[in-house]
Amino acid sequence: MTTATAPRAGRATHGPGASALAVLRLQTTKRFETFGSPLVVLATALLVTALVALVVWRATPEGSGTWVEVSRGLQLVLWWLVGYMVYNGVQSVATTFPLALTLGSTRAAFTAGTAAHHVLVSAHVTLVALALLGLEHLTDRWFTGLHLLDSLFLGGGDPVRLVAILFLGQLVALSVGGAFAAVWVRHGPRVTFAAGVGVVLVLALAAALVVPEVVEAADAFRLWWLAVLAVGVIALCALVQTLALRRAAVR
Repeated sequence: MTTATAPRAGRATHGPGASALAVLRLQTTKRFETFGSPLVVLATALLVTALVALVVWRATPEGSGTWVEVSRGLQLVLWWLVGYMVYNGVQSVATTFPLALTLGSTRAAFTAGTAAHHVLVSAHVTLVALALLGLEHLTDRWFTGLHLLDSLFLGGGDPVRLVAILFLGQLVALSVGGAFAAVWVRHGPRVTFAAGVGVVLVLALAAALVVPEVVEAADAFRLWWLAVLAVGVIALCALVQTLALRRAAVR
């Protein structure tokens, strides 16, 4: 006489949510690459900003505030993090997708788990940057008047704007990298290159058409417009990734 054994509830291999969670765990297996490398990029950008300000200070007359304005105007933190996150987004799809499917993940679960990974990484770096901004304010700009995270493109010292700009900026970069990686996995390098050229041309055309209007309507501009645009880009990239990976071959 045999006894049937009921499957245990809560196994990681059952259900789309559990499968997406398994993908998230897979994405974060390399702890330093997930949590350490972005902080190294952040710290390096801050250090280079301080060094550039120091060079300007040494090159300007005593008492000049030029070096303070230079440190406030440099946007190395934003651009370096965005550049690194595009690379990170590419890696999160191109190198992990075949392994995830080999381990039994569905394509939909991979997309959801990877999106959760992108949110986690963006939130992690943003919280560290927010803590550093608080320390910068407590020390009266590092006891020297030096602006590192209190810069123009990071919200001018406003913590809410810093969180919104860094979090959404990194998430957009990760999503764009993931979308291009998905196209590469599905169609190969030629189509990916053509897609990249197409995106650049569309952005150039949009800039030529929209920027003059934006300049004329500068007084009516609101920062939340950029947040809406960022969310739209993230959603579009998620759609591209989903469609591309739906029929992508596992290599």
